[in-house]
Formats: sequence, C-alpha cells, structure tokens
Amino acid sequence: MPLAGKGMLLTSMDIDPSDEAEFNRWYDREHLEERVAIPGFLEARRYVAHDGKPKYLSLYSTATFDVLDSPAYRTALANQTDWSKTNIARFKNMIRAVARITISCGQGRGAALGIIRLRPTGDMDGLRSALRNQFDPQALDGIISMHLIECDPALSRPITDDPSATNPGAGDWFVLIDATDVNAIPAAAARIAGNAACKPLVITSGVYNLMWDLAKSDI
Repeated sequence: MPLAGKGMLLTSMDIDPSDEAEFNRWYDREHLEERVAIPGFLEARRYVAHDGKPKYLSLYSTATFDVLDSPAYRTALANQTDWSKTNIARFKNMIRAVARITISCGQGRGAALGIIRLRPTGDMDGLRSALRNQFDPQALDGIISMHLIECDPALSRPITDDPSATNPGAGDWFVLIDATDVNAIPAAAARIAGNAACKPLVITSGVYNLMWDLAKSDI
C-alpha cells in the first residue's frame, strides 16, 4: 500500500496575507517536525493550492488509526507551544479530518495532489465499492496512486471551533489523487466526481502542489 500506515490526519486552512510569512515559518521550522515526532506518526506532507480552497493543506500519516486518539497525541494537543497557539488562533476556514485509510492503490507519491470531498449517505459499502472500481492509477497518465480516507465523526473537529458546535462534515470522506503534475489530475478527478454513485455526494474538490514532506527517519 503506497500510503504509510492506516490512519491519516488531514488539516487545511486559510491565513490572512499579513500573517502568512510567519505561518509558513512556523509550519516549516516547528510544527511539522513536532507532529512527526509524536509516537506512531510516520510522515507529513505540506501542500499549497493550485486551484482550491482552503489555500494550505497538510497530510499526516500514522501507523494505526488509534494513534490519532492516543495519550501522546492528546497530550501534544493540550500542550501547544506559544508559537503554535499564536498561529492556530489565526486559522480561517479550517478543516480537520481524523480518518482511516480504507483504500490505497498504486505506488508512490506525486508532486501534485487532487482532492475530492464526499458526504456519504445510505449504502456505504456500495459507495466504497464504486470508488474502488475507479481507483486504477495505471489507466491514467500521470497518476501515481489513489486513496480513500474516511473521517471519524467523533474526532474530526477543527481545534479552533466551539466544541459544542454542530459539524455536518465530520463524517465526510476524501479521495486523494497523487499525480506527477497538476495537469494530470482533472481527468482522474472527473472520473471519480462524474461516477453515478459519487456525483450527488461531491462537496468540494481541489488541486494542490506539494511544498515539502518529512518522514520520521528525517528527524
């Protein structure tokens, strides 16, 4: 399976232009390494939007899904650095998806990422099967791998939100399309979004460029 581990944390947010330089410095010099250092975290990737919202996106892979509700991770969330607190308070339009990796096809990671957000209803097994049938990287030029992550409704909540607020997207699914170039993504995304089982469930989609990645072995 190309994605390391069984769990994934997806975070995405906008930031005011006046705060962007410090935000990127914090992410690059502290935050990614701090998260990858947590026991059970394996790697992290940062992206910036080519065509999509929010502007910034990060993916964190974990050895198991349970790592994302482990004492070590909960301790990290409860003890943010001052630099983290300052930047987290500035997040806008945040998405925080705590998810299981349920399908992963292909080999390797690409320089670009397509993402499709789905809000499943009804026959989950049928939808999962329909997606699996569409995940054929070898049939699409420039596509390296394709993945499905399914959010845990209880854990997927923006950390900047009111904990008591409703979150209708907490159980959403995300299709991830790893590609060699942003121009390879539209055909693969259309194949997914246009599928009869998926089309009415699509909430948003976007295309992102990889900024950099960090593995546990790098720190």
